[in-house]
Amino acid sequence: MPTSTAQVTSHRLLSLLSLLQTRRDWPGGLLAERLAVSERTVRRDVDRLRELGYPVEANRGPDGGYRLRPGNQLPPLLFDDEQAVAVAVALRTAAATGAGIEEAATRALTTIRQVMPSRLQHRVDVFDAIEVDGGAAQADTDVLLEIGRAIRAREELRFDYRTPGAEPDGSLPAPRQVQPHHLLAHSGRWYLIAWAPPKAGWRIYRTDRITLRIPNGPRFEPRQVPGGDASAYLAGRFKGSQDAGDWPCKAEVVLPLPAADVLPFAGDAVVEALSDHRTRLHIGSWSWPALAASLLRFDTDLELVEPPELRAAFADLAARATRIAGA
Repeated sequence: MPTSTAQVTSHRLLSLLSLLQTRRDWPGGLLAERLAVSERTVRRDVDRLRELGYPVEANRGPDGGYRLRPGNQLPPLLFDDEQAVAVAVALRTAAATGAGIEEAATRALTTIRQVMPSRLQHRVDVFDAIEVDGGAAQADTDVLLEIGRAIRAREELRFDYRTPGAEPDGSLPAPRQVQPHHLLAHSGRWYLIAWAPPKAGWRIYRTDRITLRIPNGPRFEPRQVPGGDASAYLAGRFKGSQDAGDWPCKAEVVLPLPAADVLPFAGDAVVEALSDHRTRLHIGSWSWPALAASLLRFDTDLELVEPPELRAAFADLAARATRIAGA
């Protein structure tokens, strides 16, 4: 189908607006060269942008140029395809940050999606499969889109996975084939939570290490991650837990300190004031030795130590410390 004059003009206006946003001043001749049109056409296009509400100023002088200045009102926004998808993804992420703008971000995303062409709506809808668990994450958008599509379509993914140091000769292991369920941003990275049929278990993959293969595999029936909460499951795996969002090693101790002195160093532990000078602490870690070592930071004795595994870890640390001191 031949491209209409209106489509050409709209595309050129979008290109002109993008150029005006990239630098402070643009000579008219340079704009004409970039857009492959005459300076007269540039002037007409500038007038069209002004009619749409964009405050484009004309600079007088021998060069004769243009500048896009800040306006008092928000004019209609023009985005190319990649910009539109980027804005939608940013709004989708903002809606889950807990920054107090969730409702506004959701409304803005709905508004933008309604005016998008269908080809972009399908790309944006993929990101409904993406969950955000804090932090600003970076990843290859195309990889995220393809993973999101597979999650929505319930299709198995095939990919190569780079694990530093896994293959001494630098070769890639056999391709992975998994059932993708969740795509989450956590602490600056994107992670795929998937069920691995060959292993009959859940696996977590960093998306920046994934190189997708095509085509996808067969369709699958979705499963529920352990505990039913993907974000909690991912957070738990970082803590060393295999099936929940909690620490695998948990303990209860009583410190002869006021709660106000314990709280700044408690991390995610639960602090309970028993009296002005006694505090109960419910705390966890990925191992008993790590938990015992972390409690030493309070620089005080412990009145109660439960369970027995923690007391045994303290005994091991004491013996190790004695050996180190002797050496």
